[in-house]
Amino acid sequence: MFVLIAGGGRTGARLANLLINQNYKVRLVENRRELLGRLHQELPTEVIYEGNPVDPSVLTAAGINDVHAVAAVTAEDATNLALCFLAKTIFDVPRTIARVNNPNNAWLFNEKFHVDVALNAADVFAHLIEEEMSLGDMMTLFKIRRGRYSVVEEKVPEGAKAIGIQLKDLDLAEHCVIAAIIRDGVMTLPRGDSTLQENDEIIAVASPEGAKNLAELLADPIYPVRNGKKKLE
Repeated sequence: MFVLIAGGGRTGARLANLLINQNYKVRLVENRRELLGRLHQELPTEVIYEGNPVDPSVLTAAGINDVHAVAAVTAEDATNLALCFLAKTIFDVPRTIARVNNPNNAWLFNEKFHVDVALNAADVFAHLIEEEMSLGDMMTLFKIRRGRYSVVEEKVPEGAKAIGIQLKDLDLAEHCVIAAIIRDGVMTLPRGDSTLQENDEIIAVASPEGAKNLAELLADPIYPVRNGKKKLE
């Protein structure tokens, strides 16, 4: 697969390294002098193309006519939008991915600018923090379907509501599927009549609503208490 990356900041450089290590063909376009020196230390010279990432002649020289995907990850939303538009309308690139720097601009990153996938880092990070605060001891292993679902893991604590109830009666099916139960180090594939026991570890695929419902069913009945409260003088 051939990928063109626009933007040689930390995100672009990291992405280029990851793709190169997976044997992708990569070209990175950057025109900021202060970054080019570092890029030449971190990436093979043949990967780097110096120039304006929205200049069609620079893009042509970098090989955009042959790429399978363009990743616009510069620090400027206008540049990322313009690049996706050029990539689709002039160079017929099959797939465009754009970084959203300012969350207030997220509404612009759509089919009108020919953005196939918009990645709003601030929004993703904020939702991850919110999720970690609300899900207690549940661990998110990874996201699938562009973040619409999560694969999660949690240990069943003593006194959890779900203990002893058949899975089919937990009212989770619409938003959450329990994919595996690990008991005493042995993994089993659950059925509708399976029940959870204390200290079971479960792996589930869930939507945000499903993960919240599952977390409530597996919550420790004793709410954590803060100790050593310090009085303000």
